Amino acid sequence: MSAQIGVTGLAVMGANLARNLARNGYTVALHNRSVEKTDTLLAKHGDEGDFLRTETLQELVDSLEKPRRVLIMVKAGKPVDAVVEQLVPLLEEGDIVIDAGNSHYEDTRRREAALAEKGLHFVGVGVSGGEEGALNGPSIMPGGSKKSYEALGPMLEKISAKADGEPCCAWVGTDGAGHFVKMVHNGIEYADMQVIGEAYDLLRSAAGIEPAEQAAIFEEWNQGELSSFLIEITAEVLKHVDAPTGKPFVDVVVDAAGQKGTGRWTVQSALDLGSPVSGIAESVFARGISSQKDQRAIAQETLAGHEAAVEVPENFVEDVRQALYASKLVSYAQGLDMLTSAAKEYGWELKLDEIASLWRAGCIIRAALLKDITAAYKGEDKPANLLFAPAFAESVGAAVPAWRRVVATAVQLGIPVPVFSSSLAYYDSLRRKRLPAAVIQGQRDLFGAHTYQRVDAEGTFHTLWGEDRSEIAAVDTH
Repeated sequence: MSAQIGVTGLAVMGANLARNLARNGYTVALHNRSVEKTDTLLAKHGDEGDFLRTETLQELVDSLEKPRRVLIMVKAGKPVDAVVEQLVPLLEEGDIVIDAGNSHYEDTRRREAALAEKGLHFVGVGVSGGEEGALNGPSIMPGGSKKSYEALGPMLEKISAKADGEPCCAWVGTDGAGHFVKMVHNGIEYADMQVIGEAYDLLRSAAGIEPAEQAAIFEEWNQGELSSFLIEITAEVLKHVDAPTGKPFVDVVVDAAGQKGTGRWTVQSALDLGSPVSGIAESVFARGISSQKDQRAIAQETLAGHEAAVEVPENFVEDVRQALYASKLVSYAQGLDMLTSAAKEYGWELKLDEIASLWRAGCIIRAALLKDITAAYKGEDKPANLLFAPAFAESVGAAVPAWRRVVATAVQLGIPVPVFSSSLAYYDSLRRKRLPAAVIQGQRDLFGAHTYQRVDAEGTFHTLWGEDRSEIAAVDTH
């Protein structure tokens, strides 16, 4: 019996993807550096479908039908390179190597180019949905060559999550596009999680609403325009009570958030692209400062707050809901705008409507509003920014008064809301007629002769600051 796909790397995610493939009727060859993990999977779940046990990569390759499909699910970075290095000599022209981990897209571009020279396909696949998604249907974002998708796509579409009967899987673009899209998904996820945390803090610290009562509020919010996986699980977290202490679960968890790097990569890549992802960046920095426990302890004893005695508005809960909705939309807008910038930089034909549709089910940022986001980019008249789409321009505009009240209240009470406030600043920066960048350009020209442009004349100019301050035409160096 030959297998239609091989999986090497059988930790939880790899094992669950292998089980998902087998459950969907594919014969799956299994390999792991430690054979014990292979045997454990077969002992527990071998009755879920057709599996082939292999002990070496050579056995794995020999067990596969052609073109061979080998899915790697190991830790990003050097471990992927190590497996690829061992695997490539065993393969033949036309075979497909699939990296379904959270690899950096530049690594994927490098690997894809190197394997293409040998006649092999390397496909970087973004997979979102965690352990449950991997088993029951994740959102899948494949890159690589269009030709590789002909052999791989139907299989990935079959095991993916479904939204309105459609697979949450589609070819998104060449070389590293799949991992880039997954990275941006994770950046949006960081901002979404942080702004939900800020909403919780405001409701508790400003309005005095305890976690159990907040759980009911979040459950109600999940019935409306905020309906999403993250809102749903936030209600679950807030209602959970710690058994040993009887305290709310959130009160016994250390308030220092970890991260695995994809949010940081999003911000680093956005800086390289010149794409403003301020809400996403603030969410990454918020995790960073949460982990600076020693400095925070000193600050609590050292730094004055001078919080104002302000009265929390009567409709504060509704204000927070509207501000949360608007801030969530900004995080999507920033992420999608970054995808547009990347498409220009790397020559990818990223279709924002398709990408948004992939996120409707299976992934962590799945939300009801993604249907409207998909619709906004489907037509001929695509918005330059998600916030400009008529439906969103109207709904965010309606939320602005509440958004401003929430940020103002938080500032006066000394409650940090970096994503709420930076998202509002992003919104205001887009719509403001004049920004203070003219002053910055003046400064740059004075200290470094970096030149500037005028509003009333074509060309590039420089003022002779150290001489008579006359203006001359200059070569554009900015």
